[in-house]
Amino acid sequence: MAEIDDAIERADQECFTRQPPKTLQARINFLMKQLKTTRAVAEEIGVSQRSVERYRKGERKHPPKAIVDRIDAAVRGRWQPQVRKRRRKQAATTRGITVETRARFGYTAPVGTTDDGRFRRLTVHLPPAYAQRLFDAREAGAGDQEMRGIIAEGFKDVYFQDGGNRATGLSDVTLNDIDYLDLDY
Repeated sequence: MAEIDDAIERADQECFTRQPPKTLQARINFLMKQLKTTRAVAEEIGVSQRSVERYRKGERKHPPKAIVDRIDAAVRGRWQPQVRKRRRKQAATTRGITVETRARFGYTAPVGTTDDGRFRRLTVHLPPAYAQRLFDAREAGAGDQEMRGIIAEGFKDVYFQDGGNRATGLSDVTLNDIDYLDLDY
């Protein structure tokens, strides 16, 4: 499961300055502008070229829900790329990123302290450096585990150790069993 990637995608979509096209015909036309050919659009949404032509001309207006969902995902994934890029840049340079999650946190600590993982609900604002690392890892094609590690390291530094003011013996924090994870930047 790609919880972190999905959370980044949801956060990107929250920053839209205009809403994506609403009608099926407008969505298909937008995809045609982006992908150039009916074949490419058909492959993207998993239908035949003829179906794309029918949607585009308005001959067919009510495809099955699964296809509507794929069209919506394809449009939202390509909508306002410059707005997304600008928001990510702001998060990575000045704003930082806020992570809200309910997950099981485990950690490695000195002997005599409890290191049993337990569910916690946390909302933590991470500095821009963590946002930059997270976006860079995503661009490089990193897996969900690597991105979890970046967020867990941020939680260790910011939440558990409070910037070095407490829990200095804490060496490793892990983020497991995510119930939900939302990002805001």
